[in-house]
Amino acid sequence: MQFETWLTQAGHFAWLQLQTYWPGLLAFLGFVIAVSLMVHVVLHKRDPRSAGGWLGIIWLVPFVGSVLYLLMGVNRIQRRAKQLVGHDEGLDVPAYVKARSAQPDNDQFFSLADLNERLTGNKLLAGNRITPMSAPQAYASILNAVEKAEESIFMTTYIFGNDKAGKPLVKALSRAVKRGVKVRVLINGMGSLYSMPPVVHRMRWRKITAERFLYSLTPWRMPYLNLRNHRKILVVDRSVGFTGGMNIREGYISTPPSTLDMHMKLEGPVVGHLLNSFTADWYFTCREGLNDDYMGPAEPGNVAARGISAGPDVDLGKRRLVLLAAIGSAQKEIRIMTPYFVPDVTLLTALELAALRGVRVKIILPQENNIKLAHWAAMHLLPWLVNDGCEVYFVPPPFDHSKVMTVDGEWVLFGSGNWDARSLRLNFEFDVEAYDKELVQQFNELMDERLRLAEPLTHAAIAKTGLLKRIRNGLAYVFEPYL
Repeated sequence: MQFETWLTQAGHFAWLQLQTYWPGLLAFLGFVIAVSLMVHVVLHKRDPRSAGGWLGIIWLVPFVGSVLYLLMGVNRIQRRAKQLVGHDEGLDVPAYVKARSAQPDNDQFFSLADLNERLTGNKLLAGNRITPMSAPQAYASILNAVEKAEESIFMTTYIFGNDKAGKPLVKALSRAVKRGVKVRVLINGMGSLYSMPPVVHRMRWRKITAERFLYSLTPWRMPYLNLRNHRKILVVDRSVGFTGGMNIREGYISTPPSTLDMHMKLEGPVVGHLLNSFTADWYFTCREGLNDDYMGPAEPGNVAARGISAGPDVDLGKRRLVLLAAIGSAQKEIRIMTPYFVPDVTLLTALELAALRGVRVKIILPQENNIKLAHWAAMHLLPWLVNDGCEVYFVPPPFDHSKVMTVDGEWVLFGSGNWDARSLRLNFEFDVEAYDKELVQQFNELMDERLRLAEPLTHAAIAKTGLLKRIRNGLAYVFEPYL
């Protein structure tokens, strides 16, 4: 009885002490958490803008800033390529399908090709055919390939709309399933929410095997909130591939379209690199191994090409290095077409140096962006580039979502990646580099079509930008890496 009385008194005393000193205890707890997270930021963040921003949020917004950092600032993706690739059993892979290594025709690009092989682990492969297409052309070609599929259809995309673009493709995929084709569709968790109800439900109702990448409706159960699979890959029968910037969405194929884009059809051994990327993502999502052996013709064309996977995992930083190496290899001209242009300091400096040593740098951007913040952040940087001799052009609506870079008329990079913090650090992206004069000429001609309608950014226009707009643009640049 005495012990129970003592216990009650002790509990009452402890409660009184807590009521008296709880602000100090809470402050001490917040301090310990902030110091712990500060150490994590300092040790793991390579981008000074990102590190400085997160430190400010953690210290200036106690507890809330710490929670935001734990949800959105910590990279927990752990993947090793060998663990993520599985194989179906019993499939006979033709022995003659042996990818032949290639070297660029121009020795100017030998070092670039060698560096990219070291970065990616993928060989530069000979014998490919690459066909650039507008979004409506690509969509029609994709539908046709799906309808003719006999063995497998592997597809990943950021947005798959439940609309006039998505519904016909779902029906085509459903018909493929009924023919006995193995269909696997992977949609990014965030991108799947662009249409309501999400198209994934329509797919599953039609017996299509579809999954969402890093998806959860409860953020506290989803530690990858800020990481997204932005890749756009389709491989049919392990022989024909499609990749580029196009999402499956009505605006790309409507008449007139509300969004312009380029998407590419790939035939040849480089399709194997698309397969490698998809099978790794699929295994990561649902632990099902798929056969990633290329089954198409050995050399349907004469383009040397290589797939480049990038993301916040083992591939972190590779895409930035590829871009830096390509800029450094340029001797005559660099062309960049992208919807979101907010490069980090290293890329910005590389472009400035290229222009200062006499390389003609053309940057083609949409005049009206679907993400205002990205446009404002770009406007903060562009004056420096223009002052150093870069040419910046704005293409009038419709919004241009194309993502292409060419160098000296002989090298091209195309795919899903943009020139912003999200694509360079947070997104899983897939691009293809190719070395071929005729192919690069096709891309340059497509960019020339955009340039005929474009307006240049002039010194006079920059000088007319008001103080409030300059402040707005500067703030957008500061916050862009976190959105």
